[in-house]
Amino acid sequence: MHPSASFSAAIRVRIENTPGAFAQLASAIGEAGGLLGAIDLVRVEGSTKIRDVNVLADDEQHLAAIVAAVRSREGVEVVNVSDRVFLAHLGGKLEVQPRLPLKTREDLSMVYTPGVARVSRAIADDPDNVWNLTMKRNTVAVVTDGSAVLGLGDIGPEAALPVMEGKAVLFKEFADIDAFPICLATKDPDEIVRTVEAIAPGFAGINLEDISAPRCFEVERRLRERLAIPVFHDDQHGTAIVVLAAVLNALRVVGKDLSGVRIVTTGVGAAGIAVTRILQSAGATWIVGCDEGGAIYRGRAGLSETKQQYAEETNPENLRGSADEILEGADVFIGLSVTGAISADGVRTMAPDAVVFALANPSPEVVPEEIEGHAAVIATGRSDYPNQINNVLAFPGVFRGALDIRARTIDSAMELAAAEAIAGSIGADELSADYIVPSVFNRAIAPAVAAAVAGAALRSGVARRSASTFASTQ
Repeated sequence: MHPSASFSAAIRVRIENTPGAFAQLASAIGEAGGLLGAIDLVRVEGSTKIRDVNVLADDEQHLAAIVAAVRSREGVEVVNVSDRVFLAHLGGKLEVQPRLPLKTREDLSMVYTPGVARVSRAIADDPDNVWNLTMKRNTVAVVTDGSAVLGLGDIGPEAALPVMEGKAVLFKEFADIDAFPICLATKDPDEIVRTVEAIAPGFAGINLEDISAPRCFEVERRLRERLAIPVFHDDQHGTAIVVLAAVLNALRVVGKDLSGVRIVTTGVGAAGIAVTRILQSAGATWIVGCDEGGAIYRGRAGLSETKQQYAEETNPENLRGSADEILEGADVFIGLSVTGAISADGVRTMAPDAVVFALANPSPEVVPEEIEGHAAVIATGRSDYPNQINNVLAFPGVFRGALDIRARTIDSAMELAAAEAIAGSIGADELSADYIVPSVFNRAIAPAVAAAVAGAALRSGVARRSASTFASTQ
């Protein structure tokens, strides 16, 4: 594990105003394995000082152990402990701000009644005016039922709200899109579809988030059939886009071609199926997916309808066995499952110059340190290892491009274009085993993805705006 801001606290302490007193405090933190951060003097109270000390820990238990170690030191009084993550979330992470001033009666009469009635009438006369005269054209709904949140599972719509707020922050920060969290108190696919369909007039796109499989497939399919705006389940397609981009670059590093490699995956849920399909669209021909029961193969008893279809589309040799057994001779492993899904011994049986993507969070399928020297390229879903596979590389730019061109949907050609744009952002002279995906803070990525997606939408005929209109606004 590594100390992280995800598990950090500001510890307010009262310590004696004598030489060496603070060294005792720092020693306690270090001996407990904590990482000392910023130190602020709050005030001096005669013979004592009040300081705020920021510490980083590996996890919640480690953070509690650090605080206990500080409390145990003679001459140190812990006044208060503030979890910095909870402080960041106080009051939520979003607010609504008007784009126009409202200072005079004249302002009021134009922004609201009576002036607004003329605008509403214009939209009633020509509904296409809604794209120019309202916020619709730059607005996305982030919709969840809270049934498959991060690594937390079914925690409900209220508990999902902080995650959806965070997603909306990323939309704004990386693509200047106004996104709103919509957390639904139902897991019924019919109700979800009806609700999203009912609110759709106010949005230019729908981002489905953290809805468990297999319901997520049905919800997305039905909404795409009913709505003439992009509907995008990020857990499926955002993950798939970034994984494909990383695979393309990893194979360039090891000098292999996608059409000729043997790919093994673990996890045949929303992300696993979407990753398989985008890899196939890009040219992959040999993929075997595994779940907790081993390889998915034609004729395997007890498969769900979704997995039966998956079996028909994959595993060309109809192999059977555990994930570790299927790994023998494979070129690429992509984990979208749980820690321990494969072993280091399994990785050692892979083909030379193997590529291993262990993307389970917070603990990868296999510990990267255990397979160093046995895999040429390693990627995870974590920020504290090289090659983090992070959806934020995809969805802001994908939606920016789709909204700019007023796309009716997001099709496979647009997804492939997004993946190629992400992969192409790293030049041949920069590409290396520990640099196959760009940083999420590379501000050039979202515009590049947006341009690629918009171009693909124009070519595939799903854009409402013409190429000349789009180009004139760029």
